[in-house]
Amino acid sequence: MTAGLQIKNLSKNFGGLQVARDISVDLPTGARAALIGPNGAGKTTFANLVIGALQPSAGSIHLDGKDISSLSEAARVRAGIAKTFQITNLFRHLTVRDNLRLPVLERERRTSRLFGRYDDDEAIEDEIERLLSDFRLIELADQEVRSLAYGQQRLVELALSLALKPRILILDEPAAGVPSSDSHLVIDAIKRLPADLTVLVIEHDMKLVFEVASRIIVLVNGGILVEGAPNEISSDPSVRELYLGAGHA
Repeated sequence: MTAGLQIKNLSKNFGGLQVARDISVDLPTGARAALIGPNGAGKTTFANLVIGALQPSAGSIHLDGKDISSLSEAARVRAGIAKTFQITNLFRHLTVRDNLRLPVLERERRTSRLFGRYDDDEAIEDEIERLLSDFRLIELADQEVRSLAYGQQRLVELALSLALKPRILILDEPAAGVPSSDSHLVIDAIKRLPADLTVLVIEHDMKLVFEVASRIIVLVNGGILVEGAPNEISSDPSVRELYLGAGHA
């Protein structure tokens, strides 16, 4: 097991309300994990603690052995933690290509000219072309995002997040709002993510979870109920009663 994201005894209180309870999770480099649980279980709170949108009341977060618990959200992005997909956050009036150019230029600190090709820098344009190719977006590259089907917009956002070159990627409900006929686009894109990228999927769609995750963490009332391989989770009586058998998240 190699270094990656280590979360130790993470807790969060809002006054007398405890929304995260002593959570410990170890996600080695290249892990494919999923976080599931009923509504109100604390999944979004947990994700916000990891990315730095919330500060924990107790516990610590380490990235490759370095304590990042006190870092701001922006600093954690620079350190390699990215979260996406809870709400599609794209520039809808720009083309797919221009949407992808923005995070590349931001990452390279070259935001003085945001739009138009960087023909004087082949590396930037080549990277954008690779992203378009990797996510099957070549034919859509010069279309405005607002003209795309919702499943296609999800692919653009995933490509955009990869342009930041993260080491940890949190996908918050990647299938939300995507028609079932297009969900395979999202599943296939997740399966094609780089092998050395650590991925945590927060999702209600159990078909997606069981297709992309090799490890599943079940969160209930702000704490971990159980975690294990997909076959262990699907056969666990407490999980079946609480979550899978109930048919909702």
